[in-house]
Parts: sequence; C-alpha cells; structure tokens
Amino acid sequence: MAESCVWKYCKEEKEGHNVVIVQFSNGNLKNAEQVDFALYKNSDDSNPRKKSRRILVAETDRLSYVGNNFGTGSLKCNTLCKYYVGVLDKRSRRMEVHNAQIFNMQPTIPGESTSEKETLPSSSKSYRDKVDSLIEAFGTNKQKRALSSRRLNQVGNDTLQQVVARAADNIIDEKGLEALEQDVAQTAAQADTVLYIPPCHADATQPQDVYLFDDLLSPVEYEALAAPGRKMMELSPEDLEKMAKDGSPLSVLRLLKSLSGIEKSCERQARCLWYLSQLIKLAHQRNINRKFGLEDGCPRIIQNKLMRTFTVETFNNGRIQNVVPSSMRIKLAAYCLALLLHVDDQTADLTLLHRDLGITENKMLEVAKSMRLKLSKRPMAEEEGGARPEDEHRLATLELPLAKYEQFGQRRKRKKMK
Repeated sequence: MAESCVWKYCKEEKEGHNVVIVQFSNGNLKNAEQVDFALYKNSDDSNPRKKSRRILVAETDRLSYVGNNFGTGSLKCNTLCKYYVGVLDKRSRRMEVHNAQIFNMQPTIPGESTSEKETLPSSSKSYRDKVDSLIEAFGTNKQKRALSSRRLNQVGNDTLQQVVARAADNIIDEKGLEALEQDVAQTAAQADTVLYIPPCHADATQPQDVYLFDDLLSPVEYEALAAPGRKMMELSPEDLEKMAKDGSPLSVLRLLKSLSGIEKSCERQARCLWYLSQLIKLAHQRNINRKFGLEDGCPRIIQNKLMRTFTVETFNNGRIQNVVPSSMRIKLAAYCLALLLHVDDQTADLTLLHRDLGITENKMLEVAKSMRLKLSKRPMAEEEGGARPEDEHRLATLELPLAKYEQFGQRRKRKKMK
C-alpha cells in the first residue's frame, strides 16, 4: 500500500519571489555547483507592468548565460501556463509547493556584436545607404547632385524636428502636461464626435429600430435593472420633491412625473430612467473607483458595463485608474440621448439634457446632428426651472427619413460676382 503524503501551497510574501527553473539552449548542465547564478529585478516598482520583470545571469569558467522573463527572447509559456515546484520531505512526508518561472539561458560573448560590426560594416547598412555609396563611387554628375540635395534636405528636416521638439518641451513646461492632454482630448472629441454615437441602422423601416434598444442595454443587463426599476416605480410625490431639491437630473424627474399607467410600459421606463440617472452621474465624475454606484444599488453587470464602455484606464502612482475624459462625456451624451428617444416616444429635450450633463448647448446640438435627429423648439413652461416666457427648449426628434446636415468641412465658398 502506497504511503500518503500531505502537500502545502507556500504563497510568497512578496510578488516575484518565485522558484526559478533554468534550461540552457546549447546543452545540459552536468554540475550545477560550478555555475554562479544571480537574479536581478526591475527597480521600477511603481509600474505594475515592469515590477515583475526579472533577469537571470549564470557565470561559468568558459561562458556567460543570460535569460529574462520579458521581451522577445522570453518564453511565452510563462504567460500561458502556471508552473509549480514541489519539495518533498521524506521523513515528514510533507510536500511544499512553490510558484515557479522558466528561464531560457542564452550564451553571450562580450564584444561579439562590436567585432561583427567592425568586420562586416556593410551588414548594418540599409539598402538606401548601400545605393548611396554606389552613387558616390560610380554615379553620374546628375545622380551625385540629387544625392547631395537629398542629404541637405534630410539635415534640414532633422534640424526642424529638433526645433519643434525644443518648442514642445517649452510649451509643456509653461502650460503643464495635464492641461495639454485635456486640450488634445477636447479637440479630438470635436473632430470625432461621430465615432462616439451608438450603432446607427440608417436603413431601418421604423424609428425605434434606428438606434436599437439592445445596443444600449442587452437583455441580460435589462433584467439586472429589475430591482432598481422597482424602486423608481415606488417613488411618491414627496420623494420626487426631495430629489428635485437634492439636484437630481431634470430629464429624469420630468419623465418620472409622467410615467405611463400601463404596468409593463411603466416598468420599462423606470428601468431606463434609473440607468439614465447613472449615466448622468458618471458624466460628472473624473476619477472612478470600483465602488461607483454601489450606494445606489447598482448591479455588478451594470457597473462593469459603465467602466468598460465609458471610462479609460490610466496609470497613476503605479496604480490603474478609470477616468472619464472629455471624449467619453460626448459618448455619454450620445447614449443618454438615444435612451431618451426610447423612453419619450422618439423625442428628447436637449436643453434639460445638456444642463444635466454639464456640457454646452452647442456641443449637445452637434451630438444630435451627428445622430441625424430633427431639431425643433418649444416654449419653456414656467414651472421648469423658473423660466421666463421668452425662453425656449431645444427638442430632438427621430423621424424617417433621417435628417442630413452639412458638415463644416464640406461647405464650399461662394464665388464672388464680378
């Protein structure tokens, strides 16, 4: 009968302190005592992508070997598989299991690359350099003049690049890198607004099929909103007044006051309005943590959707953070507008929405035009924010055929009459 043994997984106290397994590319190691091993780790512990990098060096009397777990020379099996090494104590019948990494040791000869360049200088030259050398030696006068002109232009381009780089460094020092990143993101958002709208089915035969509801909320995500939607349906007039005093989104409050009496339709509107309130709340955030929406009872699948669809991952002090840049605020505006079309009979109040999102009215109009919606106006009621009689609301309506707007870059200058 075989003896039983107990094994224990030994978790290392610090990351990267794993057992090392080596393999030599040019043979097998017969005597390990004649080899001196040294393990080096990356000093940049703040970067999560670099702190696990290791370099293993093996010194013998004849050759030196180097292996690493990153770069082109590393083994891909370390990322595809997980390896363990077990150490068995024969007396106690207890086995300790440790994490392991495999290093492929390659021999290195000091000065090998330098000697190769000295003996074979032409091997490091590009095809263009070799042709230029032939022109210098055997080319015609016309070819030599063209070569000299091209080299002068190349020197001029290098000088121009140095001047531009120096000017960019001065601008970064004066204005700050964060402010420049915000300006670049805002410019990109203005140029690429169309890239952030929901999928558009322009050939649809019904208005509700142009921006499909399933593209905004999948069936699984819609079912996950059952509990938050039920809370929305149970709100009393006193609760709505309290929400208005607390600064809740005006677009959500207006539609909550006019929920349909049909139970099925009312439930659908309530779920959509709760999701709309989370989108508007997200638009006012800068740095998002994993606790976003938990105080409101946000389901995990909805939280993951918000993080994946409307945030961007960045590095901050060695940690990964989710942020909402200006371009994502445009995307949030487009998805909120598409959701309002499904809730309010293919009509949306752009004035209330742009105030809720904290963006300008012109930017909201650009989003509506990119979605090919028909724009109109209606007088603003006195109970809506204490408005004056001359104030008007901008409305967006989805009608077939879809509206077409002339882009700024497509406008042609009129010819002057002579």
